[in-house]
Amino acid sequence: MSTLQRAGRPLTRLTDLTRLTHLTDRALGPYQTAVIRIGLSFTWLCFLLREWPNRHRLYGPDGPWSWSLARQLITDNGAFTALLWNRSDWWFESCYLLAMASALLLMLGWHTRAMSVLSMIGVVSLQNRTVFVGDGGDNVLHLMALYLVLTRCGRVWSLDARRRRRATSGAGGLVLWICCGLALALVQTCTEARLHWTDHGPLPGLGWAAALWGLWLVHALWWLACEYAPGEPRSVLDALANLIHNAALLVIMAEVCLIYATAGWYKIQGTLWQDGTALYYPLHLDYFTPWPWLSHLLAGSGLMVLILSYATVAMQVAFPFTLANRRLKNALLVVMMAEHLGIAVLLGLPFFSLAMLAADAVFLPTSFLRWAGDAVSRRFREVRARVPAQRGGPPVAGERAGLTGGGGPGR
Repeated sequence: MSTLQRAGRPLTRLTDLTRLTHLTDRALGPYQTAVIRIGLSFTWLCFLLREWPNRHRLYGPDGPWSWSLARQLITDNGAFTALLWNRSDWWFESCYLLAMASALLLMLGWHTRAMSVLSMIGVVSLQNRTVFVGDGGDNVLHLMALYLVLTRCGRVWSLDARRRRRATSGAGGLVLWICCGLALALVQTCTEARLHWTDHGPLPGLGWAAALWGLWLVHALWWLACEYAPGEPRSVLDALANLIHNAALLVIMAEVCLIYATAGWYKIQGTLWQDGTALYYPLHLDYFTPWPWLSHLLAGSGLMVLILSYATVAMQVAFPFTLANRRLKNALLVVMMAEHLGIAVLLGLPFFSLAMLAADAVFLPTSFLRWAGDAVSRRFREVRARVPAQRGGPPVAGERAGLTGGGGPGR
């Protein structure tokens, strides 16, 4: 064996160790996960606000999809929803308001670990209560709400990041943890929750009772390590959290690619997409034409319908393969985001488009996100400095707005 071959093994082991350290010493994509957190929470909150007048008809106990029918379906498929734990109106109103509050606090980044769990419970509970309401955007929200629980999505652009920069700590996290534990214990003992420990959960062999109590105990372990073991135990937990975050980030990226790939390949099998006329028909449906004159103007051009139909299929099929080339991926990402904006305007599906835009943000370049964050921060500081001057007071020069966070380097 030559000297080069003998020296190759230690070099390979060192390279593998470096790669493993790269996955555990930092949370990758902090700006991307922050955009996903803000975008999905904003989408969910806007949807709940829009449906506030219709909430009883959509998700209430006396809606068209009755409480008994929903209970029968949940019994058959084992889905999770907190709305079936109690049939009273006050319970429904409490769950709806909790879903709105958790979405708002998660968007702001206030105790993101706890709020991501509460927001996930709100999303899953409302969507599983009436499964026949919604569109493809609901599926994206449903999946991403589950994945966000495993990410460290509050590293930047959050109230948590602002608190870390100021090196301030309070009893809010401990009080919130205690309240969540008491609420979970009360739910299991005083309602018809029927939370299972080993089945009908988010993962095979893991019930919702085990998942929720496990997350509650993990948060307790993290708090104890931060308060009483800031040395090696905290470092080990931090490395595990980074590893889980990076794995969840990879799953989110794979999920987005899977959504586009399956949509594109299924379209190829349809005859309407093959002959380029698929977009003509939804542009003539009243349900998908919020601006009839604009839809009819677009549908009146056969060439435009043909180009948009073929381009949609080509972009969806090609997108996973463009990830190997950064420039090509970025260019196609801009086109696909523009397509989602067009869907929101032409077809009247704003929440579907917002959900997909938030999911697509996982592929945005870190440099662009940091530049956008700095631009918003500068604009906010200018506005805050201009307000005291208009009121006759001294301008607030150099005041920090607290919008940018100090996270690890991006991908």
